[in-house]
Amino acid sequence: MTEESKNQETAKDDQAQEKPLEEMTVKELRDVAKEIPGITGVSAMKKDELLEVIDKAKKGEEPIEEKKPLEKMTVKELRDIATGIPGLEGVTAMKKDDLLAVIKEERGIKEEKPKKKKVSKIDLSIKELKEKIVELREEKRVAREAKDRHRVDILRRRINRLKKRTRKVMQG
Repeated sequence: MTEESKNQETAKDDQAQEKPLEEMTVKELRDVAKEIPGITGVSAMKKDELLEVIDKAKKGEEPIEEKKPLEKMTVKELRDIATGIPGLEGVTAMKKDDLLAVIKEERGIKEEKPKKKKVSKIDLSIKELKEKIVELREEKRVAREAKDRHRVDILRRRINRLKKRTRKVMQG
């Protein structure tokens, strides 16, 4: 970097500091906010949020913690947080799951197992499944005669699902 370009950058920084926050662009506000330690998610903030964060930082108040849980954050926000972790490399190449794991580990958050909302399907024998398929085929034939395309499509998908279930029962 040449001496002239360094002087231009420092001149821009001086202008940014002289300009009132409300007159700054979002990009300038983000640059200012990135320099404040403890602030994360800067790239996803809007102008009013940036103004609020910078104002609180100037007053010496505690930085605002994330307003939403880590799981709800975007990859960009998580990367911003992860770049603040010392000794961590390759943040830009990490996927969301990896970022979450690293951030939770660094903060000492224990991984909670997700609650599965698995709906238990009634276990039917192959014979019962095939009987149901025959019934649905008859309904499908009637719907086709009535020229009800929507109902035909629904019944076709139901039959298809039941066929897949019969194959699974055969395997398991």
